[in-house]
Amino acid sequence: MALKGLDIFKITPKTNCKDCGNPTCMAFAMKVAQGAIALDKCPHLSDEVKAQLSEATAPPMKTIKLGVGAEEHTLGGETVLARHEKTFVSKNLFAFTVGDAMSDEANEAAFASTVVDYERIGERMYVELINVKFGGDSARYLELVKRAAGLGRTLILSVSDAAVAKEALELTKGTRPLLNGASAANAAEMAALAKEYAALLGVSAANLDELYDTVAEIEKTGFKDLVLDVSSASAGEAFADAVQIRRAALKNNDRTFGYPSLVDVGAIAPGDEDMQCALAALFTVKYGSIVVMEKMSYASALPLYGLRQNIFTDPQKPMRVEPGIYPLNGADENSVCAITVDFALTYFVVSGEMERSGVPVNLLISDAGGYSVLTAWAAGKFSASSIAKFINEEVAPKVKSRTLILPGKVAVLQGEVAEKLPDWKVVVGTREAIELVKFLKEM
Repeated sequence: MALKGLDIFKITPKTNCKDCGNPTCMAFAMKVAQGAIALDKCPHLSDEVKAQLSEATAPPMKTIKLGVGAEEHTLGGETVLARHEKTFVSKNLFAFTVGDAMSDEANEAAFASTVVDYERIGERMYVELINVKFGGDSARYLELVKRAAGLGRTLILSVSDAAVAKEALELTKGTRPLLNGASAANAAEMAALAKEYAALLGVSAANLDELYDTVAEIEKTGFKDLVLDVSSASAGEAFADAVQIRRAALKNNDRTFGYPSLVDVGAIAPGDEDMQCALAALFTVKYGSIVVMEKMSYASALPLYGLRQNIFTDPQKPMRVEPGIYPLNGADENSVCAITVDFALTYFVVSGEMERSGVPVNLLISDAGGYSVLTAWAAGKFSASSIAKFINEEVAPKVKSRTLILPGKVAVLQGEVAEKLPDWKVVVGTREAIELVKFLKEM
C-alpha cells in the first residue's frame, strides 16, 4: 500500500527549509505521495529513512534502464493508465528484427531500417533497438549478433537456449541488452545469466497465470530487472494481456506485474507491414513499452513517431526552443532578421520553410513562454515592448542588419515596434509559413 501524504510528512524535518524546491514540508510530502517528485529531493532525510520508504513511495511499475551511454533508455515508471490523468513517464521503444532463420534478403531489408533517422521538433526519431531472434543455427545467430552490435543500437537477444544466450551475452558484454527468453522451464538459469551480464530479462508464458508465477519465482532470486513479453498468436490476446498487466500493477498495486511490457507485432502479423504499423500504433497507446516490428520504413515511421511524440509529451509543459539568433542558409551579421516565438512547432515549421527558400536569414527566437504567435500576443508575452527589449539587448550588438520581419499574424504590432526601434526597418511578413519561400525570394 502506497503511503499517504500525511504519513510521509511525519518523517520530514518539518522545518519548511525549501531545500527540496517546495514551499513547505507538507507540500513536499503531498508531491512524493502523488509520485510527482522523488523522496531523495529532501537532503535532510537519513539514509535509513530513505531506504525504509523508498519501496513504499516508488511507482507501482518499476523503472529500469536498458542500454548504456548515449543509447541508454528508460522503461516503466508509469503511475496512471490514461494520459489525461497524468503525464506518461517513459516513451515506448521500437525495434526491428533479424534472425538466423530468416533469409539473407529479409535480414538485409530489416537492417535497412537503420536509414530511418530524422529529427522532429527537437527529438531524434530512429529505431532504438534491434531484435536478434534465434532460430536454431547458433553460428549464424552469433554472427548476426556481432553485426547488430556494431551498429551502435541496443540489442534484444531473443533466445531461450542458455548456452547460445551466454555466447550472445559475451558478445554484447557491457551494453546492457535485453535477454528475452525466460519461461517457466528455464527461469532460474536465464535469470542467473541476466544477473551475471547485467542484462534485462524478458519473461514469457502460455498465459497470464503462468507468467505471474514465473515472475514471482524470478523475484525470489532477487533479480527484478524484468520485461514481460505479452506477444501472442493474435492481436486481441496480446492487447488484452498488456491491458490486464498494466491494470494489475497500477490499479491493484500488484508489483509482481509492475514491469514494462514487450509485444512483437512482427510475429502477430508476419509479412504485413501495414498491419504491423497499425498494431504498433495500438500498442504505443496501450501498453507496449517495447514494440518489435519486422522492419521500419519512413512510411511507418512518420505516423508512428508522430503519434508517440504526442502521447509522451507533457501537455502541461509547452515545447520550447532556446531563445536566441539562429542563422539560416549561411546568414551572417548583414543578413535580414525575422522574429518569431519560442514554441517548438512554430520554430521548426518556420525554419524549414526559410531553409527551403535558400535566402540567408537570421531567425530570431524570442522568449514567449512556449506559446504560439497569436496565443503569446494575446497573453502579452509577444508584444512590441518584449520584441524591442529582446532586439536591443540580444540582437543589435551582434547583427549589423537593421531589417526586421514580423509574423503576419501580428501585423498590428508593426507601428509600435517601429516606434520602439527607430533604427530598424520593420516589415510585415506572411501569415502562413508556407508563403515564406516566395516572400523571401521576392524581398
